[in-house]
Amino acid sequence: MLKKRKTEEKIFKTIMIFCTLLIIIILFLILISILLRGFSSLNFAMITQTPKGGYYLGKEGGILNAILGSICLAGGATLLAMCISIPVAAYLTVFKQKGKFLPFMTRFALDVLWGIPSIVYGAFAFIVMLFLGLKASLLSGIIAIALVELPIMTRSIDEVMKSVPEELKEASLALGANELETTYVAIKQCTPGIVTSVLIAFGRGIGDAAAVMFTAGFSDYLPTSLFDPVATLPLAIFFQLNTPFVEVQNRAYASAFVLTMIILMTCWLSRILTKWFDKFIIK
Repeated sequence: MLKKRKTEEKIFKTIMIFCTLLIIIILFLILISILLRGFSSLNFAMITQTPKGGYYLGKEGGILNAILGSICLAGGATLLAMCISIPVAAYLTVFKQKGKFLPFMTRFALDVLWGIPSIVYGAFAFIVMLFLGLKASLLSGIIAIALVELPIMTRSIDEVMKSVPEELKEASLALGANELETTYVAIKQCTPGIVTSVLIAFGRGIGDAAAVMFTAGFSDYLPTSLFDPVATLPLAIFFQLNTPFVEVQNRAYASAFVLTMIILMTCWLSRILTKWFDKFIIK
């Protein structure tokens, strides 16, 4: 029996190591493939200049408009989604509901929203945009991306706040704190998880193309107003790949490499902030 258990342990340990290595290999293959295709076009001017005349025909310019546009769009959407997600997650986990139906239905709705394709969010935001009389703009894109990020962020924060010990909440209430003050204690306790959830949602938002295709528009200029069209890296990659010029297609791979680096830096920042906030929680 002991020998059988050790054999099973070795088998599953081998499977876990294989899966871990597979994930790492896939990441490196993606990075290497886009870098090899876009290395010839990747230079300092590309990330510091906006597109010049004929940029999509292989002439001078860069993707600074798309880089700043993606950061502004995803940053604004993440901030908007965070303002909604944290109160919803706190209500589901800290405040005591009289029944289980409302929390169950809320989590079920969020799970369904999580699985809806982003193009559907873009179509819905487009309908809302037309109803409100808005045009394709940074504001419309922020709303669309916020809808994409909302279920991801809310469910992630909800699961994180479930890990807060009940004894901590009871101690807070026993000391005379009300539910709102207890919510603050719970949020502070799970700050590392909340930071991770927010940055994961940001990474999801900055890489989305379908939701902003009809809502954010596209522009070769830097974003200056919430009501102006804005360029994004995913759409810039899409437009560059659709050109018949090999040089412009290589620029698309260079743009993809820049976008991937932004997401990797976001993940790295998440690790750093998580470790820093982890020092202030009660264990």
